[in-house]
Amino acid sequence: MSARFMSSDEYDELAHRLYNEGRYDDALGLLKEGTGLYPHATELHVGMSYAYLVREEYAWARQSFQRALGLDPDHEDALAGYGEVLLQLGQRTDALEHFERVLELGFRDDHDLMLQIGRALFRDGLVAQALRYFEYGVTAHPDSADASACVGYVSHRLGREGAAYFWLRRALALESHHAEARIYLANLLYDRGESDAALHHFEQTVPDDHYDELSLWRTIDLKKTCRRLTDDDPSLRPWLERLAAVAGEREGIDILLAELESQQPDGSIRNPHQLELFGALVTDPQSMLRRGSPGDSHIVATLAGHLFKGTWDEILVQMKSADGELAAVSMNEFMASVARRGRAETGVVIPLTDAEAFIRGSARAGVLRIIR
Repeated sequence: MSARFMSSDEYDELAHRLYNEGRYDDALGLLKEGTGLYPHATELHVGMSYAYLVREEYAWARQSFQRALGLDPDHEDALAGYGEVLLQLGQRTDALEHFERVLELGFRDDHDLMLQIGRALFRDGLVAQALRYFEYGVTAHPDSADASACVGYVSHRLGREGAAYFWLRRALALESHHAEARIYLANLLYDRGESDAALHHFEQTVPDDHYDELSLWRTIDLKKTCRRLTDDDPSLRPWLERLAAVAGEREGIDILLAELESQQPDGSIRNPHQLELFGALVTDPQSMLRRGSPGDSHIVATLAGHLFKGTWDEILVQMKSADGELAAVSMNEFMASVARRGRAETGVVIPLTDAEAFIRGSARAGVLRIIR
């Protein structure tokens, strides 16, 4: 039991620790005690509000956030959390006003806050509004793998395939162990029929990285078809066991194997276009491109975060010069190497006929992004 002489800051710090450990009931109990002793401590009310929110007790969360905002009307975390609650209660207009207030207060450079708001908006189906906040997040922190992944997820939802591949691969370039981005990318490749490329990414994950049945079914299917594995191959067992755990099956591996044999010819058990993926989601606002004359000036962004400007030929020269591994090889060797790598990871054939075809093909493969 906590000592009554703890300061409000100590209550707040301990509650945060419990919250981060997933001990929400304990955190809530501690915060109730703390607010009883320090009724004007805004941070304690904010913490209690989020504890209610994560427990999906929206009426209590709303009341608690209102108390916090009564103490500090411009508390950015309270504004963002209250907006989330309002979305859950169907009050979209009020929610958007509270999110807008966060921007007015100058917090658009707060990476975590922008992603929090963007995810809340996306979960509520407000994709265009979510885009705005994810853009702030990726602009303020271009080296954030989470922000890049969010751009990729929503690019896919909006049907902008090239942008989706770029941003997902950008996330993986920043953080190779970003399992959610890698699994999402693998699912997109599977849907496009790029089995080898999809398996390339699935095999860089482990069973515990997966939280949906679809990606597990697809990994097992690709291992069987591309690696010629039999149903009883020992390497499949961890994947089947994870599938059983996720699917909630209690009958064991044999039933799962029987279900595998009853799949559709392409190995799917659901409509492959109905991806049940995860995460919060965004789009690339500048992916609507127009073809220009050879003398036009263009801007291209690479996975490494470099920006190159000029004609297609000038950009290609700049790209090669900036590549530490391939800077010294011939232009033909550089293009061929990039094309091979793109083909292996996305299944897209990048043409080598000229600079423009190569760069546009690279954009389709997600190797780079054409900004202008």
